[in-house]
Amino acid sequence: MSARPSRSHGFALFDAPYLLLTLTALLWAINIVLGRFIAGHVPPVSLAFVRWVGATLILLPFAWTQISRDLPLIRRHFWLLVLLAGTGIACYNAMSYYGLQYTQALNGLLVQSVAPLLVALWTFLLFREQLSLGQAAGILISLVGVLFIISHGDLDTFLHLKPNLGDVWIVSALVIYAFYAAILRKRPALGPLSFLAVIMAFGAVLLAPFALWELYAGLVLHFDRVTIGTLLYVMIGPSLVAYLCFNRAVELVGANAAAPFLHLMPVFGTALAILFLGEQVAWYHFAGYALVIAGIALATYAAKVRARTRKG
Repeated sequence: MSARPSRSHGFALFDAPYLLLTLTALLWAINIVLGRFIAGHVPPVSLAFVRWVGATLILLPFAWTQISRDLPLIRRHFWLLVLLAGTGIACYNAMSYYGLQYTQALNGLLVQSVAPLLVALWTFLLFREQLSLGQAAGILISLVGVLFIISHGDLDTFLHLKPNLGDVWIVSALVIYAFYAAILRKRPALGPLSFLAVIMAFGAVLLAPFALWELYAGLVLHFDRVTIGTLLYVMIGPSLVAYLCFNRAVELVGANAAAPFLHLMPVFGTALAILFLGEQVAWYHFAGYALVIAGIALATYAAKVRARTRKG
């Protein structure tokens, strides 16, 4: 049984999918910049493991009532929940953090731009759902905007951004996460808190053997101020808040309509560099932002038209 988007959760923002997706992109962009900042200081798998253990423990008291109510559904759909946890929680995050050990945050943000195309590919392969012409055009326009920002409006700069081991790991992680986004439509009709708590807990369990291996290899967490601050952010921002927002948005509008908003991650990442790293605002930022916003608007409008046509 699939979750139905008709159920209101009594919170206005939770029924505003495009605001939810914008907030998700911001929180995940910060996560990428932060993941690169602490590369070499915090072991990647341990970071992912402690992130999900901590996020689960924070959420558990609030989710317990829903979990108790949803236990029959959790038992019935156990392996589907494990699959969702393995793809959307364990693999994606550990592989992304590992990749950020070997590549710049700029590259990490750039490769996020392939995510909407990967989601579209998985939804076609799994469910034979095709993008409309407007959705495809919107994704491509926003992709051009992202590339424009990151290349500083210079094709030669873009051509010299060469992929390395870290980029390969992050792209591989995105392939897996796109699969998660595509199969979210098959999620059991658990409450939003119980669903997130369950897949986070399962994801932590799946990561535990790899975290132990990392510890055995001598990569140890040192609980200084940087580590503690990083852990607190990743437990709450990109974990609890962002995943609640993303899961709900996909529930409301579907994976293909949600995916173009992932192009906001490089946009936010660039803005963060301007605000906190002292980089200067340039003409290509405004040009790129305009293209991204235009692409998202076109893809969103096309998705709404398609939905109305199907209903009609």
